[in-house]
Amino acid sequence: MAKFPFDIVAFDLDGTLLDTFRDLGAAVNHALALGGFDAIPVDSSKDLIGGGAKVMLARAVERQGGMPADDFHALYKQMLSYYAANNAVHSRPYPGAEDCLDALAGRGARMAVVTNKFEDFARRILTTLELADRFETIIGGDTMGKGRAKPEPDSLIEARARCGGGSFAFVGDSTYDVMAARAAQVPVIGARYGYCDKPPGELGADVEIDSLAALIPALEDLRPA
Repeated sequence: MAKFPFDIVAFDLDGTLLDTFRDLGAAVNHALALGGFDAIPVDSSKDLIGGGAKVMLARAVERQGGMPADDFHALYKQMLSYYAANNAVHSRPYPGAEDCLDALAGRGARMAVVTNKFEDFARRILTTLELADRFETIIGGDTMGKGRAKPEPDSLIEARARCGGGSFAFVGDSTYDVMAARAAQVPVIGARYGYCDKPPGELGADVEIDSLAALIPALEDLRPA
């Protein structure tokens, strides 16, 4: 068997490894109700994900006329409080996720999570779902400090360093993920089964996959940067 081309494979979380939109949508609707706004259909929360919880709530509020910055900040804090207590009620790994992680580990790949979700939330969800121990490191949107989350490359560069260096590929479902990978100069796989903010074929990834079952063949066809 040919040597697997990547020493490290890093994953986005929401819409890539985990299907989380129901819990995120419930948190957004909790905050919207407190702010006097109409609830959004939970399915439509898929269209708001990307850039982190604050951006998600801001998009939902803006669609209904917006609100003063101070009021929004208070509402955002209430959303975070609700989500902290309810972030793994409906969230689940995508089909094939655990088999994919097993297969990568069997090929000697080290794995990381790089998400714009707060690191504490990411760790809690992955721990609840008994997945946290599979990853060398979990980096959240707040881990690197303000202004350094995706689409900036900092979190990907840090993940590579924490995993000991080597050939690195990233898997994500949004243009935030693709831009971060491009800036970090690493190959990127687009998960078009996720919460994509572009139509299929338009994420700008090196290759797109329809399920996690297709990830390893896709990686085997890529060359490390």
